[in-house]
Amino acid sequence: MYQLKILVVEDDIFIAQDIKECLESHDYHVTDIAYHFEDALACLAKDLPDLVLLDIHLGQGPDGISLAEQLQTDYQIPFVYLTSYADRATLERVKPTRPLAYILKPFSEKDLFANIELAMYKYAERYQPPTWQADYINQKLSTDFTPKEIEVLQGIFAGKTNRQLCEQHFISTNTIKTHVRRIYSKLQVNSRPEAMAFLRQSL
Repeated sequence: MYQLKILVVEDDIFIAQDIKECLESHDYHVTDIAYHFEDALACLAKDLPDLVLLDIHLGQGPDGISLAEQLQTDYQIPFVYLTSYADRATLERVKPTRPLAYILKPFSEKDLFANIELAMYKYAERYQPPTWQADYINQKLSTDFTPKEIEVLQGIFAGKTNRQLCEQHFISTNTIKTHVRRIYSKLQVNSRPEAMAFLRQSL
């Protein structure tokens, strides 16, 4: 079963471990913990995550905002800030990096989970495979999709609700739910964010 892979970038070892335990309790896979800028680059070189949880203050050297800029230009990996900084000057620096979420410490486990799911949902809507043709998709994956499943998958990635998919395809809600279950089963995922992350790595 595919798990979302998350890199934690946090300079406080105790907070980093708390974040790791919280993520793993929600069945996310923590690829690594990085405590400073160069450490994060080394982690990225070993294993590209689906999402980066990013503190702004990383001790000496480049900060988390500098790392966010590099994530955008060199890796195209989505990220969420998890920080105690909320002053105007910091927020003005953060805005151009276009984070998917901005979580303030101290955070609750529910806040962290909700923001990660919503962030990956938003990113799924932005990301589109190079082509939605069934032959192309099926060549890249181990399990074939039917043409209708490809169409439904494309609608899911476009952010359409089940009701909108029903109207688009002129089929019942139960039929759409069946298609969605089969798509997730073939990808071995449980949610839209996991499907997006899996396809992003596969296509």
